[in-house]
Amino acid sequence: MQIFRKQTSKNVKQFISDLDRVARGRGFVIHNEDNMEMAHTFGRHGAEVAEGFDLHMVQICKPEKAANSLMANVERAVLMPKVIMAFGHNGSTQVRFLYFNRDTVKELVDDNEFPGSLLKSYEEIISLIEEAA
Repeated sequence: MQIFRKQTSKNVKQFISDLDRVARGRGFVIHNEDNMEMAHTFGRHGAEVAEGFDLHMVQICKPEKAANSLMANVERAVLMPKVIMAFGHNGSTQVRFLYFNRDTVKELVDDNEFPGSLLKSYEEIISLIEEAA
């Protein structure tokens, strides 16, 4: 397991907007726009957060690729959710993306084709983050 880390001078909302634009241009979508802002999500459940708490958990997907992959082997679903974390910290926006290496993917899902395909998706998402930042 690895964490990709990026920092940008953009505020969280601008980074998310730029990420959305770049992602759509490459066939990806952000499909949790209504509930990615965690301060609001926590608030809806009665939990209070500190003023200025600004964490977005962005679920990103390439729908056509994901649908085809899951139809080929539904066991891949456990590794399909891809979430980018963006949060304000000390005047900048920090971005984090958790991803798995080839060996871990092979251990978790018995599927010879999936590790290569998933790693390619990880590379694409990292590229999206780099461009949006």
